[in-house]
Amino acid sequence: MAKTLIAFFSRADENYFGGAMRYVKVGNTEIVANLMKDMISADTFKIEMKNPYSPVYMTCIDEAKKDLRNNARPELVSLPENIDEYDTIILGYPNYWGTMPMAVFTFLEAFDFSGKTILPFCTNEGSGMGKSERDIKNICKAQVAKGLSINGSRAANSGDNVKKWLEQNGLV
Repeated sequence: MAKTLIAFFSRADENYFGGAMRYVKVGNTEIVANLMKDMISADTFKIEMKNPYSPVYMTCIDEAKKDLRNNARPELVSLPENIDEYDTIILGYPNYWGTMPMAVFTFLEAFDFSGKTILPFCTNEGSGMGKSERDIKNICKAQVAKGLSINGSRAANSGDNVKKWLEQNGLV
C-alpha cells in the first residue's frame, strides 16, 4: 500500500509578511503542512536544526545566507529511522535565498530517494520556488513533481490551492 510522508522545515518567531515583520507561533510552512495532513492520509516529520536560526528575522536571514554561501549542512535534531515505507514525500520549506534552507539539504542527503516521488511546496512572499526544484533533482534520484508555491501571508487560507495540487498529483 502506498504511503505518504509530509516532511517540512518551518520557522516561527519573527517573520516577514508583505513588507512588515510579525511574530508568529507557527511558521507558514507548518500551517500548510497541517492543512495537507487534514486532507490526506500521511505521516509528518518536522525538519529541525539542532542549532536553530535566530528568532529575529533579519539575523535569521543573515545566518541562512551564510549557510548557503558555505554550502553548510546543519545538524538536525533527528531524522526518520528510514523512509523505505513511503512512495511519496511531500517536501515543504520556505524560500531562503532562492532555494531551500540548508537543513532541507541535510535531510535530503540522508536518504536514498530512488523510486520515490517528491512533491515540493514552498512558502514565500513573492519569490516562488526559486531554484529549489532543480536543487532537489540534483540531490535525489527521485521523480520530482512540479512544485506548489504558496504566499506565506496567505498560508492559512491556501486550502483550495493545496487541495487542487494534491488532486493533480493523485493524493486526493
